[in-house]
Amino acid sequence: MPVISAPHAFNESQLYVDLRSIFGHPLYLKCEGFNFAGSIKLKAATEMVEAAEKDGLLTPDSILVESSSGNLGVALSMIAASKGYRFLCVTDSRCNLSTRLLMEALGSKVHVISDLDANGGFLGARIEYVRALCAADDRYVWLSQYTNPGNWRAHYRKTAPEIASQFPRLDVLFVGAGTTGTLMGCARYFRQWHRPVHIVAVDAVGSVAFGGEPGRRMIPGLGMSMRPPLLDESYVDEVIRVEEADTIRACHRLARRGFLFGGSTGTVVSGAMDWLSRHGTGDLTAVAIAPDLGERYLDTIYQANWLHDLYGEHIIDSEEVTTGSRTGSESMTRTTGRRPKS
Repeated sequence: MPVISAPHAFNESQLYVDLRSIFGHPLYLKCEGFNFAGSIKLKAATEMVEAAEKDGLLTPDSILVESSSGNLGVALSMIAASKGYRFLCVTDSRCNLSTRLLMEALGSKVHVISDLDANGGFLGARIEYVRALCAADDRYVWLSQYTNPGNWRAHYRKTAPEIASQFPRLDVLFVGAGTTGTLMGCARYFRQWHRPVHIVAVDAVGSVAFGGEPGRRMIPGLGMSMRPPLLDESYVDEVIRVEEADTIRACHRLARRGFLFGGSTGTVVSGAMDWLSRHGTGDLTAVAIAPDLGERYLDTIYQANWLHDLYGEHIIDSEEVTTGSRTGSESMTRTTGRRPKS
C-alpha cells in the first residue's frame, strides 16, 4: 500500500477497461482519472510546475495563473495547495460548476470569462486576460499549457511508456485533441518505437485545431478555437471529428454499464468505435486514452434538463444508445505511408 505526503505523488495509471462487451469492437480504454486531481492533467501540471521551480521562475511571492477549461485548473489547484503557492484559474462559462467549486475548495481563485473571442470561442479572451495580468504584475507566473513543452513531455515520459509496457503489440492509438499535449507526447514516443503505431487524433466538431469552420461547443475539454501551438501534424496519421451528440451517447452507453466517464472520454470512445467499425478489427490491438471520470459532469452531460435544452428531447434514446462520429467528409485521413494491420 503506498504511503504519500503530497497529493500529486499518487497516480494509478495502469488500469484499462476492455470495451468489447459494451460496443462490440475490441478497444482497451486507459483510465487516467484515478488520482487526487481526477484527470490526466495531473501529469502535465506536475511536469510544468517542477520545470518552473527548477528554472527559478517560482518564488514564495509568485502567483500561478493559467487558462483552463477545468481539469488542468483542478490539477494546478491541488499542486499549488500542496506546495504553498497561490493560484488563479482563468476559465469560461462552459466550465462545470462542480469543477469551479472544487478549485475554490482547494484555495484557488477562479475568474470566469463570458465574452466570446473572434473565433466564436472563449480561449482567445481567456489568454488575453492572462496576458494583461502578467503585464500588470510580475508576481504572476503563467505556465502556458498551450506552448509549454512540459505539457507534451509529461506524456512522452509517462503516458506513452505506460501503454507500451502493457501492449507491446500496439497497432492503433486514439488520443483526444485539446492543447494536443497528450497527443504530441504519445505520438513522438511511438514514432521512435520498435513497430509502427497508427496515431488517430480525435477532435470535436466545431473545433478549429486541425482546420475547418468553428462551431458551437458546449462540452469542455477537447477542441480548440485556435490552432494549438504544440501541434505538429506530421506525427498524426488520421483525424476524426465527433459531434457532441455522439459524445453524449457514448458517455451514457458507458454509464449504463456502470462506467461513469467524462465528456472527453465519450468523444474519444465515439471516434474510436467509428474508426474500428469502418476498418475492421481483425487482430488489431487498439488503445484509447480516457482523460477523466464523470462525476464533474453530473450537472451537464448526465443532467436531463441540460441535455434537452441544448440538444433536444431525443438526444438519448432510452431503448437504444448508438455511438459514432460524423462520417464522410468529417473523417480526415492523412497519407503517411504508415497504416495499421488489417
